[in-house]
Parts: sequence; C-alpha cells; structure tokens
Amino acid sequence: MADSEPIREEEQETHTTTTLHHQMIPSELTQDEFAELTDSITEFHTYQLGPGRCSSLLAQRIQSPPETVWSVVRRFDRPQIYKHFIKRCSVEEGFEMRVGSTRYVDVISGLPANTSRERLDLLDDERRVTGFSITGGEHRLRNYKSVTTVHGFERDGRIWTVVLESYVVDVPEGNTEEDTRLFADTVIKLNLQKLASITEGMNRSSGDGGI
Repeated sequence: MADSEPIREEEQETHTTTTLHHQMIPSELTQDEFAELTDSITEFHTYQLGPGRCSSLLAQRIQSPPETVWSVVRRFDRPQIYKHFIKRCSVEEGFEMRVGSTRYVDVISGLPANTSRERLDLLDDERRVTGFSITGGEHRLRNYKSVTTVHGFERDGRIWTVVLESYVVDVPEGNTEEDTRLFADTVIKLNLQKLASITEGMNRSSGDGGI
C-alpha cells in the first residue's frame, strides 16, 4: 500500500460502505439490551468495507458479572482459555500486556490454518474493550481485525453480562462472502459459548452475584 497512489475521497466513497451492525439486533439480544448497547456498537463495532471484505457482529449473554468475564477476555496472552481450536499460544520473553504486543498461536489440525501471528490493537480496562488483528502466519484469514466489548447489566437485583464480538476480514479467493462469514461466525459463536460456560462456572465457585 505504501507504493500505491492515494485513493481520492470520491473514489473511496464510491467503493466502500459502512457496516450497519448498530441497526441490526443480534438474535441473542433483547430489544432492551440492544438499545442500551447501540452507542457502543456504533463506536467500537463499525467498519468500512471495500470490495472483497465482509464483517459480522455476534453477541453472547452470560450469567456472570462483567468483571469476571472481563478477567478472562482481557488475557491476550491466554486465548486458549476459552477459544476453541487453539493448540497453544506463546508470547515473547518479557511479555507485557499492552497495545502493540504480539502473540503466536498454533491451531489444531483440521482447520484451514496452521499458525497465526496476532497483534493487540486495543486494551481498555476501564471500558472493557479489547481488539486484535492477524498480522501473519499460515491461514486464510487475511486482514482480519476483531473487537470484543464486555457490558454489564443490572435489573431488579439481577446481574448479567453481554459480550459483543465483531470482525472484518478479506473474502478468500474462491470463497463467497456467505461462506467466509459462516466459517468465522461459527468459530466465534463456539468461543463465546465456551466463555459463558467458563465464567458462569467461576461465578458459581466464587458465590458472586449473577442470576
């Protein structure tokens, strides 16, 4: 990209579109939850899509306080805690959890990937937002970028959490946009379900709030 001519504004407007995740309620959410999350979706889960790119937003309700869920989600160095299909994750000696950090992931056999090098793009403990991008490795998810946000809810003494995860990625040559989204969505859904199982178990063990 550094050697190419800059795209004129009018050309960029012609060839890109903005995602509408803030207008489409994920099936896992209620109208009340979605209304409260719309501003966060607009801020953190909106992408510009050019040709050959696709995006999606997924949600998971978890019966555990947000601080418990965030304690797992924020661990950029240990994604295998709740992410399926990761054989191992390694970080460099002297690793510090900060934007720009890198992790190296080995994927289990049977997937169209072997390894992945990933960069921590965003980590906000106060707002419970994190994001990463895939910067290398042997896989088909080119220019993959993901953001995850953790949101606490409390109604009538009941406490629960909604996790939102979105991504944008290139559509691999020979695949359709629908195929690409189906694959990525399936992996993320399984990860979020495991996150719910783990953190709900942590909540029961600690005796904290929850539903």
